[in-house]
Amino acid sequence: MINKKSSGSEWYNEIIETASLVDKRYPVKGMNVLPPYGFKLVSIVDSIIREAVNSNGFEESMFPMLISRDQLSVEFEHVKGFEGQVFWVTRGGNEPLEVDLALRPTSEAAMYPMFSLWIRTHSDLPLKLYQIVNTYRYETKHTRAFIRDREIHFFEAHTAHADFDDSERQMQEYKQIMKNISQKLCLPYVINKRPEWDKFPGSQYSLAFDLILPSGRSLQIGTIHQYGENFAKNYDIRYSDPAGERKLVSQTTYGMSGRLIAAIVFMHGDDKGLVLPPYVAPIQFIIVPIPGENRNLAKYSTRVLEQIASLGYRVRLDNRGSYTPGFKYNDWEMRGVPFRIEIGSKETEGNFITIVPRNTGKRSKIQISELQNSLASAVTTLQDDLMKAAEEKMREMTVQVNDIKNAKTSTGMIRLMWCGRKECADKIEQETELSCLGYPQDDSGEGKCVICSLPAKPAYFSRTY
Repeated sequence: MINKKSSGSEWYNEIIETASLVDKRYPVKGMNVLPPYGFKLVSIVDSIIREAVNSNGFEESMFPMLISRDQLSVEFEHVKGFEGQVFWVTRGGNEPLEVDLALRPTSEAAMYPMFSLWIRTHSDLPLKLYQIVNTYRYETKHTRAFIRDREIHFFEAHTAHADFDDSERQMQEYKQIMKNISQKLCLPYVINKRPEWDKFPGSQYSLAFDLILPSGRSLQIGTIHQYGENFAKNYDIRYSDPAGERKLVSQTTYGMSGRLIAAIVFMHGDDKGLVLPPYVAPIQFIIVPIPGENRNLAKYSTRVLEQIASLGYRVRLDNRGSYTPGFKYNDWEMRGVPFRIEIGSKETEGNFITIVPRNTGKRSKIQISELQNSLASAVTTLQDDLMKAAEEKMREMTVQVNDIKNAKTSTGMIRLMWCGRKECADKIEQETELSCLGYPQDDSGEGKCVICSLPAKPAYFSRTY
């Protein structure tokens, strides 16, 4: 396998296919097949997201994939942001359509005409909906599975509120939801306010959840957007307040995509392959029997399988007769299974198992009578270890620089003073190839811009995926 440190991008491209997360041989560029193992990983991440948003009062919905040109054209600024990326359907069978239809690049134009019908009075608010669907963007750059696809597995939440203050409270709630999700995925991040020219089209402002990967590049794993009344005006989404006055709603959105999968792969993987956090792993425990003279091996292995499954874990018994235990060890390590359970004659006779965590490879014994507590402890420890290791990588790759000269030779998420003007951000990017991520929300300070020396605040710049 390709060395991760020396060639992170090539390592990523190899491991996602070798580990059966994706099959890129589908004959349409940027549209890939998810084999069962990859689909299971995506589905588990979806379930974590669902649990997080459902517990905060969101309801799941489903809107059509096709959007008419008229619907899409209602919000010009929004459409302008996507006009070069829209897939158009212009014919039904052999007949041209009366109205061109777009495959949704995002769903404002599909959802908001319905919002204007559903929202009538203040008692209908807040409205908090989400959907997990595929969106489509004609990405003309180099496509990369989970990071830059033309068919994008996408979570999007949309809310409507009685006023701006309530929509701002929703923006704070999104932050807590993201924190809960990221803990289970073991993904630390920085919240950056995107510069004005890079905010979501049609929004008042956008906040992005950015993490810095071991390669030194940053990856945006989610965004939240404050729309204010911008979309409500164009789609006429109004409600009657208690006094009977008709008012525009204030709106927000929250989006995440398959980039969460890419972040898990990049952040935790090593030269042996994937390293998956237990909470997201399609298989949490793999049982590998070691052939010997003990006739009860198969029966004992099956008993262990059933006991672990009864505790609610995702577990599999690898009883492939044509492969050696060593081959199986390597195979499941490459697929990122968090724990290997070895069972041989000693384990069978001693009524215990030998467990091997994927991150350390250190063997330890667990008595069958202690299985429940010991496995729960092992899962918690591995989750904590992966999160701590990821946070340490983030700290190592976050670099303070005081001038452009140092920025040119630094790798990672570069913290420098920036005045907020686009011309200065462009100058930084031109000289360093670092893109502006914006102002971090948990940072403060004052100084002089590294370009123009005007009053400035700390901002993050990095090479991005």
